[in-house]
Amino acid sequence: MSAVFTPTRHKLSVEDYHRLGEVGILSEDSRVELLEGELIEMAPIGGPHMAVVNRLNRLLVLAVGDLGVVSVQNPVRLPPHSEPQPDVAILKPRAGDAASAVPGPDDVLLMIEVADTTLTFDRTTKLNLYAKAGIAECWIVNLQSRCIEVYCEPTAEGYSNKVDFQIAETVSPQALPAVQLAVTEIFA
Repeated sequence: MSAVFTPTRHKLSVEDYHRLGEVGILSEDSRVELLEGELIEMAPIGGPHMAVVNRLNRLLVLAVGDLGVVSVQNPVRLPPHSEPQPDVAILKPRAGDAASAVPGPDDVLLMIEVADTTLTFDRTTKLNLYAKAGIAECWIVNLQSRCIEVYCEPTAEGYSNKVDFQIAETVSPQALPAVQLAVTEIFA
């Protein structure tokens, strides 16, 4: 009697992913990110998405100042099998200073995803990934409903707390309560 073979997917590690770049299979312009060991093609960036990311960048750089580093569409290493590229991350002040260091979960004060066509994917796949990695707080800038979805209290199953902030409200990262953003300015 012969054994039954059950095929399984081979997950790429973060190191494998970086080797794909080193040997030229992926370039800096490749629009993919590594999520749970799989290469995921990123959605095209549309005008409204780009405008909100640029606005968030400007508002956060001014508000955060020396309290952190505003990182726009750069990778965050979530070993062993993920390296997403959130739209915006606020990192601890010294995070990413080393030329070769990709920040990890301990470096992140806040992750932000701007979502229109990717809303379902961001709410499920990305949020679960961030929660499992222990990212304390994540925002989804919901372009469809024009609100900020704030997720905190990560668990192995996802975030246990969610609060929506509407146009007339002000939102602040838990790690940086002095940083206050008017939701209306984000969507201006």
